[in-house]
Amino acid sequence: MSARGADTPAQAERPREITPAELGFTPQPAVRWLAPGVLVATGVKALLATIFGAYADKRELQGSLPARVYRHGDDETGEVWFDFVADLGDGFNATYTVASLLAADELDVPSAGKLPRGEMLIMGGDQVYPAASVTAYRNRTKGVYAAALPHVDGKRPTLYALPGNHDWYDGLTAFLRVFAQGRPFGGWDTAQTRSYFAIQLPQRWWLFALDTQFDDHIDAPQLAYFTEAAKQLREGDSVILCTPSPSWVDAHTSRGAEAWDTIEYFDTTIVRPAGATIRVMLSGDKHHYSRYAERGGGRQKVTCGLGGGYLTTTDELPESVVLPPPTTRIRAAGPSTRYDLAARYPEKRQSRRFAAGILRLPFRNPGFWGVAGIIQSLIVLAVLYGLAGPFGDRPRGFFALVASWTPAVLLAVLVVVGWVAFARLDLRTSRLRGTVFGVAHAAVHLGLSLAWGLLITELYRDVIPDDVLSNWVSFVVILVGLPTVLGLVHSEVVAVYLMIASRFGINLNELMAGQSIEDHKGFLRMHIAADGTLRIYPIKVEKVCRRWVADPDGAPGDPLLRPHGVQLRPQLIEDPVVVTPRDEPNR
Repeated sequence: MSARGADTPAQAERPREITPAELGFTPQPAVRWLAPGVLVATGVKALLATIFGAYADKRELQGSLPARVYRHGDDETGEVWFDFVADLGDGFNATYTVASLLAADELDVPSAGKLPRGEMLIMGGDQVYPAASVTAYRNRTKGVYAAALPHVDGKRPTLYALPGNHDWYDGLTAFLRVFAQGRPFGGWDTAQTRSYFAIQLPQRWWLFALDTQFDDHIDAPQLAYFTEAAKQLREGDSVILCTPSPSWVDAHTSRGAEAWDTIEYFDTTIVRPAGATIRVMLSGDKHHYSRYAERGGGRQKVTCGLGGGYLTTTDELPESVVLPPPTTRIRAAGPSTRYDLAARYPEKRQSRRFAAGILRLPFRNPGFWGVAGIIQSLIVLAVLYGLAGPFGDRPRGFFALVASWTPAVLLAVLVVVGWVAFARLDLRTSRLRGTVFGVAHAAVHLGLSLAWGLLITELYRDVIPDDVLSNWVSFVVILVGLPTVLGLVHSEVVAVYLMIASRFGINLNELMAGQSIEDHKGFLRMHIAADGTLRIYPIKVEKVCRRWVADPDGAPGDPLLRPHGVQLRPQLIEDPVVVTPRDEPNR
């Protein structure tokens, strides 16, 4: 094996060019989520994972792997710095921008000072997009982070990863190979042996990371692991709980209530019986930053999924949530407490402005344009068949009309069913509301298809001469021009639909996925001080770098690539969030 392909990047020659052969991985562009191939492949994998997830649950097999509780922090000072990043393995520019900030020895952040690199890095889910594989991890995550921190002299930081839904699409096979076999991740070491972990921190703080597999349940081996780990908890200890998704945001919905009950069950059976308290919850999954603060208390619920995936909106977030919700089915649940939305990024007004960017949908996703053109052309041809039929100018009887319009009717039914299913992609969407929007959306497309058919019929009848040459020209125009024009027009119809539907909480994810916004990224840097106070520094970078150059003469620990012509400027999203230990006014 060549040095460049080894697991010890410090021994490898630094690249002189940004090529796969020099880097050891292939930098990837941002995923175009509305490209037909990505839509189909991701949808199929998600469906298979949902159907067969219970039968391919690797967590049951992890019970045979070593069960370790990890420990981090400076024994002399009683302090520790650590980082949290989530939703990271998308396009190279965004992922490497964040990785290079995380890898820096320290960050000089305005109004916060110099913040040293974390002793450990927690990856909070969805470490790769669109679906997990060893190759995808290498090209979108591991290679990128190894390039940002190829080597560390002295004590190396440790990386822990929690799987998200995209890590689960192959049943955790690739995830366990990459993160749970003790292989270095560039300058970071890996230590975990399972897809979940417990870490003892200074000043009676703990970090528990749960793998809830699509917000479904906690498996028996995982419960046994945390039950054993909780034996080390003492009365008054504080817990940071990491989960794959922010179930607190949707706890008021039927689907969200089930996901929250999983967390509530863990709290009532593992944490609270030991006398400890979940003071902070961290999650990714939603590609934005938001923080809910306990009303009258100090507990915090923080979402930070800014590690590299496309940006999502924040204007639809509820202004407050009640946890546990009144509908909880956990009999031993604690008293309900209200949490208020204290901060979000992007800001609400800015978030709403992003909606207009979807009008560039066909240009950001040319494959969507092409497939839309082909599908709409088929529908228009079916309409033309219904209007003209194969019978020339002869009168058509009832059965002839039925025969000529059957293809158009069948395609119309498929269009309605397809757009209704699209409007109801998000399980939080009301079935009635999704159906209404889906039918209305389909009606616009079908109305346009009928109009196109009538227009072409009139042009052919009154404008285009009836001769062989004109017929062939018309055929070429229909074959080439029709899909191009129809694809553009109907793609823009989809874009306008997404703008309108998003105002009613429908297809919010698709609104932003279709834009693949790479800017506005970030992560959390955290510090537990000697007095037990936890400070959370939410860090953002407004603009990611899009031009990089190799740095062949850099020191072994320097990033392999550096920004060209720009300077990365980390800033605080909000003032540091201060969480004091063992302050539990409501429980």
